[in-house]
Amino acid sequence: MNKLLAEAFGTCTLVFLGCGSAVLAGGQVGQLGIAFAFGLAIVAMAYGIGRVSGCHVNPAVSFGAFIAGRMSAADMVKYWIAQIVGAVIGAGVLLLIASGQAGYDLAANGLGQNGWGPGYLGEYTLLSAFIFEVVATTLFLVVILGVTSEGEPAGFAGLAIGLTLAVIHIVGIQVTGVSVNPARSFGPALFVGGTALAQMWLFVVAPLLGAAIAGFLFKTKLLDLK
Repeated sequence: MNKLLAEAFGTCTLVFLGCGSAVLAGGQVGQLGIAFAFGLAIVAMAYGIGRVSGCHVNPAVSFGAFIAGRMSAADMVKYWIAQIVGAVIGAGVLLLIASGQAGYDLAANGLGQNGWGPGYLGEYTLLSAFIFEVVATTLFLVVILGVTSEGEPAGFAGLAIGLTLAVIHIVGIQVTGVSVNPARSFGPALFVGGTALAQMWLFVVAPLLGAAIAGFLFKTKLLDLK
């Protein structure tokens, strides 16, 4: 139960701080600030709850760990539930705060939801969005599985993972808003509804595919030589 509470808390924090940077302070900090908000939120949670649950806070990370042979299917599903619950809570808290600003409109201003196509940030195509999410998640999971491998200096793992997430956001915010995390996408989409929910499938399928690729590379020892 401690692990599940940690995963819910960590995912809640990621959604609240990461999406919150876009919704509450996007005009002040810009895309670079938003990118580092997501990255630093992961750094904070890695050192805050990493020893409790491993700080997956992302169904794709849990899936990659499962594929790599580092997690059971039962534990993975439990983590998924906790992560989704945490993401919904984080998005809900963010909505309550954002709604207190004069002129805020959920339909117009959003909640940091992911997307693609006409009207969404860089207006990239579905194909571009799908390729980005698969590639970015693969890279993200390679770093996570690599720095958490046996024998690696654990003290620097959180920093490496957080900085990687920040770089991924710097590159991809205009493409999809950056998911690489189905729970992070689901929380805001649940409240925004409409197109955000209709496009959720991509932010489940693509990250899980990317995670599976990375997990396979470690499972087969193609990247993990230990």
